[in-house]
Amino acid sequence: MTEELKQANQDSGEELSFAELFEMEENSTVVAVGDVAIGTIIGTEDDYFLVDVGDKAESYIAKSEFRLEEDHEVVVGDTFEVFVERRKDEGGLLLSREKAIAIKVWEDIAKIQEDDGTIEGKIESRVKGGMSVDIGVPAFLPYSQIDLRPVKDLDALIGETYEFKILKFNKKRNNVVISRRAILEEERNKLREEMRSKLQEGQMITGAITNITDYGLFIDMGGMDGLCHITDLSWGRVSHPAKMYKVGQEVEVKVLKYDKDNDRVSLGIKQLREDPWATVVDRYPLSEKTVGKVVSITDYGVFVELEEGVEGLIHVSEMTWSKKPRHPSKMVSVGDEVEVMVLNIEPETKRISLGMKQLQPNPWDLVTENYPVGSIIEGKIKNITDFGVFIGIEEGIDGLIHVSDLSWTERIKHPSEKYAKGETIQAVVLKIDRENERFSLGVKQLVPDPWQAAYNNYPSGTVVEGEITNVTDFGVFVKLEEGIEGLVHVSELSKDKVKTPVGMYEVGNTLKAIVINVSSKDRKIGLSVKTLEGDGEKEGGQSYSQADSGGASESAPSTFGDLLKAAAESGGGTDEE
Repeated sequence: MTEELKQANQDSGEELSFAELFEMEENSTVVAVGDVAIGTIIGTEDDYFLVDVGDKAESYIAKSEFRLEEDHEVVVGDTFEVFVERRKDEGGLLLSREKAIAIKVWEDIAKIQEDDGTIEGKIESRVKGGMSVDIGVPAFLPYSQIDLRPVKDLDALIGETYEFKILKFNKKRNNVVISRRAILEEERNKLREEMRSKLQEGQMITGAITNITDYGLFIDMGGMDGLCHITDLSWGRVSHPAKMYKVGQEVEVKVLKYDKDNDRVSLGIKQLREDPWATVVDRYPLSEKTVGKVVSITDYGVFVELEEGVEGLIHVSEMTWSKKPRHPSKMVSVGDEVEVMVLNIEPETKRISLGMKQLQPNPWDLVTENYPVGSIIEGKIKNITDFGVFIGIEEGIDGLIHVSDLSWTERIKHPSEKYAKGETIQAVVLKIDRENERFSLGVKQLVPDPWQAAYNNYPSGTVVEGEITNVTDFGVFVKLEEGIEGLVHVSELSKDKVKTPVGMYEVGNTLKAIVINVSSKDRKIGLSVKTLEGDGEKEGGQSYSQADSGGASESAPSTFGDLLKAAAESGGGTDEE
């Protein structure tokens, strides 16, 4: 018999029969199937709690159904709402703590939505299209309702507890859709209204970076986003904002412009400090040395950062004294620290001209002293052109050997016939033009001019014999020695008139003649076969020897021109000349 019936018997003042007491006990159940009753923990057994709901028999509820009671440990004497599912055939009730919670939650859900309130929930896992949140019953949180902006790391939210709005629910389908964004938007709107009332141009604000683009940063100022354009990030060069800042980073900014009608705010970071160009002239005097970092390389030069916001250009022509400088990338690399000289400053256009070569002595200042005219130098061939060969003397100085100074005697059509790029050769310094930075060299000057010896070796009247090297309409060329040729003019081939020697003589044959004129200046030797055949070798030799020594009569020509004139007067002149 239950304690309640015993008490009722005593309170009645009358002794009840057993049948009456049994009937009372049968009708003493205080809970019905489908009710939510108050249960008291009266004991524990393995994985179950023993719960009393005031019925004639206690019931067991699995401990796992109390997993939501995380704020405290469940102990004997605690009371909870439980749901009466059914009466067991063997007696007792089947109770559920979870279903009681669910019933209460659904009631709360309906009231919260009606009152536009919020409910607390814990994000448990990722599901298709969003997250699963435990609010007492499983609820669906769509991706679009998680935050004001897309969340990159969704897994980081698992296990976090937030307040949510109820968007819609269906108890029969056990379906609840919730939103965290709706709460954030309400908070944001309140902050925005507050921000609108106090935001002013020129104001300093600290905000968090919410997004980074190619053209700048979006910064949350507390209810309102502003844009800091890439050109307002720094007085210096910014290749991409992401290289300087990160999403979530807090930065101090200055309000540059506020468009209240469109809620657009322009922000600046570089404006927090003075424009370095305002005092750049004072910090970088002309002709002074300074150090900077290479930040960019182009075909025409190198940009050097002297300080944040101040860059100067070293034009390629100011990098080296060489007339043919290498590409700037061959001399420096991005990130290199270089010593430079300030050449010119234009604060209005924010331009600084810098130089590197000015820190080194100009090699042309010492070239005359180091390479006097007449001295012999040695160097590698750097370039070969139609008109000559360039020799590298030292850094910034090249010497030119003109094609006419390659050989005393050879007919060189192109220098590449004799020389190759990279070959090391010797040459004589002929002339140095410091003003125009020209260095003239010669190879043939390394040896004596053979034509100077030819003047002495082949005096007029000398009988010579040599190989025919060329036959033309105007005469025959005869090789006297290596590099020395004489010409038998067509008028000097025979007493008979010769229209052209072509066909009469063959290259490679030997021809004997007499020297009638020598000019070392013009590098010409005039020969005559006609004179040799007419006067005989001996007489001819004596006659021209006398002419050469100054004892000749007026009829004895002493030059090649005189010979031609005399031949013309004697009837041996030419119409073909």
